Amino acid sequence: MAKMDERLEKMAERYCEINDLMMQSDVVSDRKTMAKLGREQNELTPIVETYEEYKKAVDELEEAKVLSKEEDKEIREMAQMELEELEPKIQNYLDRLELLLVPKDPNDSHNAILEIRGAAGGDEGNIFAGDLFRMYSKYAEAKGWRTEVIEMEDSEAGGFSLVSFKVNGEGAYGTLKFESGSHRVQRVPKTESQGRIHTSTATVLCMPEVEAEDFDIDMNDLEIETMRSSGAGGQHVNKTDSAVRIVHKPTGIVVKCQDGRSQHENRATALMTIRARVYEERQRELDQKNDKERRTKIGTGDRAEKIRTYNYPQNRVTDHRIGYTVNQLDRIMDGRLDDLMAALQLADQQAKIAGEKE
Repeated sequence: MAKMDERLEKMAERYCEINDLMMQSDVVSDRKTMAKLGREQNELTPIVETYEEYKKAVDELEEAKVLSKEEDKEIREMAQMELEELEPKIQNYLDRLELLLVPKDPNDSHNAILEIRGAAGGDEGNIFAGDLFRMYSKYAEAKGWRTEVIEMEDSEAGGFSLVSFKVNGEGAYGTLKFESGSHRVQRVPKTESQGRIHTSTATVLCMPEVEAEDFDIDMNDLEIETMRSSGAGGQHVNKTDSAVRIVHKPTGIVVKCQDGRSQHENRATALMTIRARVYEERQRELDQKNDKERRTKIGTGDRAEKIRTYNYPQNRVTDHRIGYTVNQLDRIMDGRLDDLMAALQLADQQAKIAGEKE
């Protein structure tokens, strides 16, 4: 507990330091520094506030212990009642602090970039990729987040063979990061005349948007080319070389962007996306080297990992990593994901606490 107190005291000091810094005129005029300090302040606020409440309760407990030894019977009884009330209260604060002190991913507060691909099942897999895109779009809208399409490859039967998009919102990545993996759908396709249930899949990759100053990508490793845009997308399509394709030569990662209004806009979006993709690949390699980190995750984040099944005939959704099942598939597909996201975040925290105690 002494080690924990020491850590909390340092956090409380840093919190006060941030508050002072954010009052200084040179910091106030620096938008990036203010944003960075603001994020750090937001992360520390619940910890510092809970710690202050915990310390107050501990002081009250010590006071009650002294009063419980008084000669006056009435005072002793009142002190005893206070002790019985304060002990579970303090334990509750300790439990909350233990959760709050679980190491956080520094990218949790960032915007998210999601990439959905139709996988097994041909047309049905692509149609399901479209369903997942609508599900996440509705969820983002309900949270007050904004979505921007980066790349979209339509499928003739409906849906997408690929759709990638950015979700702009505080904590978007921290909420959506558990969505990476293979999503399996079980339902009767519209084209199925015999009424047989088919199983198809779509894969999701969720990445944090990474600032250039946080992750430097060597421009010499990139092959950048421009081309004519194709498909629907406005009057500029097929008239100018506005589409941008970037290849990261060391990893072979390819990003194409054509939905922006200009080549400049598409280039900026493609660079942002390739930085996120390369960063994600580096993180995956690091996780593989660090076995303990992998063991404390609720999933590997690998596209091949089957994470969830959407069973339409039974209106059921099951997340296989945490054993979460709910017979409300219609609500889930309508973007009402709060309960599922909360369950995944709780499971992740518990896995990290268990990993720290090993």
